[in-house]
Amino acid sequence: MLGGVAFAVLLSGTALASEVERVPHGVVVTPDQGAAKRVRVLAYGDAGFRVTAVPTSDLTLPKSLMVTADAVGDPVVSEARGLVTLKLPKASAEIRLSDGRVQFRDASGKLVLDEARRRFTATSADGKPFLATEQQFNRGTDEGFYGLGQHQNRQMNYNGEDVELAQHNMDIGIPFLVSTRNYGVLWDNNSITRFGNPVPYAHVGQGLKVSSGGKPGWKAEYFLGEKLAVTRQEPFIDYQFIKDQANWPEAAKAQTVASPQSGQNTAGVVVGKQSVVWSGSVTPDKTGTHKFRLYSSSYVKVFADGKEVLSRWRQNWNPWFHNFELAMTAGKPVDLRIEWEPNAGYLALFHSDPLAKLDRNSLWFSSDVGRAIDYYYVGGRSMDEVIAGYRGLTGKAEMMPNWAYGFWQSRQRYETQEQLLGVVREYRKRDIPIDNIVQDWFYWPEDQWGCHCFDAKRFPDPVGMVNEAHALNTRVMISVWPKFYPGTKNAQELMAKGHLYLGNLKAKEKDWVGPGYENTDYDPYAAEARAIYFRQMKEGLADKGFDAWWMDATEPDIHSNLSIEQRIDRMGPTAQGPAAAFFNSFPLVHAEGVANGLRAAFPDKRPFILTRSGYGGIQRTSSALWSGDITARWDDLRDQISAGINLSMSGVPNWTHDIGGFALEDRYTNQEPAHVAEWRELNLRWFQFGAFSPLFRSHGESPKREIFEIAAGDQAMYESMIAYDRLRYRLMPYIYTIAADTWHKDGTMMRGLVMDFPRDKRTWNIDDQYMFGPAFLVAPVTEFGARTRDVYLPEGAGWYDFASGVLYKGGQTVKAAAPRETMPLFVRAGSIVPTGAAISHVGEQPDGPIVLHVFTGADGAFSLYEDDGVSPAYKQGKFARVPVKWDEGAATLTIGARQSGFDGMEKKRAVSVRFYTPGRAVVPDFAESPQNFVYDGTAITVRRP
Repeated sequence: MLGGVAFAVLLSGTALASEVERVPHGVVVTPDQGAAKRVRVLAYGDAGFRVTAVPTSDLTLPKSLMVTADAVGDPVVSEARGLVTLKLPKASAEIRLSDGRVQFRDASGKLVLDEARRRFTATSADGKPFLATEQQFNRGTDEGFYGLGQHQNRQMNYNGEDVELAQHNMDIGIPFLVSTRNYGVLWDNNSITRFGNPVPYAHVGQGLKVSSGGKPGWKAEYFLGEKLAVTRQEPFIDYQFIKDQANWPEAAKAQTVASPQSGQNTAGVVVGKQSVVWSGSVTPDKTGTHKFRLYSSSYVKVFADGKEVLSRWRQNWNPWFHNFELAMTAGKPVDLRIEWEPNAGYLALFHSDPLAKLDRNSLWFSSDVGRAIDYYYVGGRSMDEVIAGYRGLTGKAEMMPNWAYGFWQSRQRYETQEQLLGVVREYRKRDIPIDNIVQDWFYWPEDQWGCHCFDAKRFPDPVGMVNEAHALNTRVMISVWPKFYPGTKNAQELMAKGHLYLGNLKAKEKDWVGPGYENTDYDPYAAEARAIYFRQMKEGLADKGFDAWWMDATEPDIHSNLSIEQRIDRMGPTAQGPAAAFFNSFPLVHAEGVANGLRAAFPDKRPFILTRSGYGGIQRTSSALWSGDITARWDDLRDQISAGINLSMSGVPNWTHDIGGFALEDRYTNQEPAHVAEWRELNLRWFQFGAFSPLFRSHGESPKREIFEIAAGDQAMYESMIAYDRLRYRLMPYIYTIAADTWHKDGTMMRGLVMDFPRDKRTWNIDDQYMFGPAFLVAPVTEFGARTRDVYLPEGAGWYDFASGVLYKGGQTVKAAAPRETMPLFVRAGSIVPTGAAISHVGEQPDGPIVLHVFTGADGAFSLYEDDGVSPAYKQGKFARVPVKWDEGAATLTIGARQSGFDGMEKKRAVSVRFYTPGRAVVPDFAESPQNFVYDGTAITVRRP
């Protein structure tokens, strides 16, 4: 019998030291052998568990930053056949007494997650003892894995992939994944974490042998113009960080001019062409798929045995990884060639050997710094239920205000308040729908970063600026950073309390502004620091009436292009411990401080935060995420799709991207005639994708990104952009409902096809299509000049082409028409899509007519949602639902009785119905139909004619 007293267990007649202690909500096992001396398993709800394993007897851990829930539930505990079983209504956990290994079963008793390798390695941080931890599960599995945050490497299904979770400008690490077996794992560790191979990739030349000309290492050729300046042998390619630039050969240095955002004083734009070519033969000692990571900025190409395997460009001050793979045979050399135009950029090439198949296809987490293996198992009947369970642990996704789902116009940057207001006036003059205008960074005096104040010469009346924008029915978002110049009053207040990081100041690092200024970030891990930061922000900005908060560089990017060790030095120690132990969590605690401050200061308003980085639980902070300073290239447009889907499947429903890409090649910036057509098409295709993203936001560097600027002289482009903008607003009843469902039903707006069609394995790896809510299948066009694209229509549904009304059977790939001005879009049969009036902002025509578009061919339902759009009253039940149901057999549509209500609700609405049927192609029409009536909240049934 299991009780509060530990007891010895006998297995096969052999006496073991295994002990089992019953504790509230679970058990603690002391196994006979294995890496863990104690293993604790606690219940979290009716389908979840927390597992904590330690190599000592001490199970005391700091409070989780991600998880806000407490252990709850009283599992039925039993012991048999050397296992202790904890049974919950919808899941069970089994702990093996011999070695403490844990496995999990779903509600039907099917084994879905099984621990394998567990490892602890002693390490230290800031001179204090810690553990590097590692836990592997499900060796040799064929399931699909999704989530892990946002990673722009075109990885969709992570089974077989390696992913490093380390916050960066364009990379967001969230240590949660969801499986096609309908469970999730939240790995509770704040340090740098790896999914897949726990061994960090090594430079090519460190592990994988490389030789050239009969000598070890790469042949490196440095050119100035066409002239070969230096030839030398290099053991590996490593210009990854600022510190590595010292390795550059003196004779190959070129004259430079200052780069606008280099993040370093010595970098710049090369005057005259400079290039480097590395060539060498790499000879593996293992046969299989070898994984490579090229860390790069500027122009680079990689060739393997003469075949191009990678060609990319990225702005010189913002390097990051591109992945590629090569099938290689042990002992057989492959000739590699890397061609690079440095332009004061960065580059390094890394490699990982093939893993054994059982390891390659497994669920495997490892972290650099921790105190225990600590993770949560989340069970469910579907991926949606698993994501809901994750939010049950880490916090619900707060509802955004309704205007957040309209169109956002931004630019890097509006230099004066007159520029900003001029854009708003022009949108209104042209009757182009818009809800938000964005004031990016540097509205303050040049030497006053962190003052939360305005340069009076350029922004003489910020309150008047906001008031005029409001009078034009437009909200204003403003950029605010965790960064401070030490001479500002705000920095001095934080410094006096010990709440500024000192590493960057001690290093005397300067930023890229003007002559360069010393700077650092504040430490949000102290409650007092968070309170001071928000008060300063409120007094300087929030009290002036701004509506939304663009929290930039929240990785934190204290100084770009530093090594990991240097980054750790600059972002700590934190008030809660060594920076290495908290590396990934800064964006969460920072956003939480601002969100809680906004809720307390403005209790009648929903906060809206847009932050460049996130972490587990970020959805509870009223935060949307965006994909960082991406580049304006077709590859990068394509990479956004899987990045956004997987971030959404990480439990973060509100995501956006810089339509058109933030940073541009010179050929676009200079509007070179030979490239203008491609520039415009890229922006138009990106805009089409943006219209069906959770948040619809245009932003980037010059040229100007406003619709009337970027499409000037191209009437077809102009009309297409406006058409997609207006379509977004027509769809607002649908969009706001699926947005509201992220809170009320723990829903996900941007959905991997696998979420809705898990039995169709062809959906598991599709990385360039997704569902936008339950109805729309979105297929962005990501190739220049493409006028058709292949679209896979998942099995188990019929699909209407939204442009033509033609119905297709699922389970097939169709070649969809994609003229430059139109993106392929399909609607699932059985969908009910409500649309609204033609409006120019979300607050216009609150009593406007609703058209219900019923795509017949299967039963369907939709629960139309409304509330006041701006207050948190939805949490108190102040909202309205109108259930709508289509019965395919009876050919009837039932608009049910209105449920609940809210202050200011329109009690009567004009409603009409449009039916779309198989065999009769009809292009969707948003005008009111002959089948119309006034809905007053009582149920009504409409029969299809």
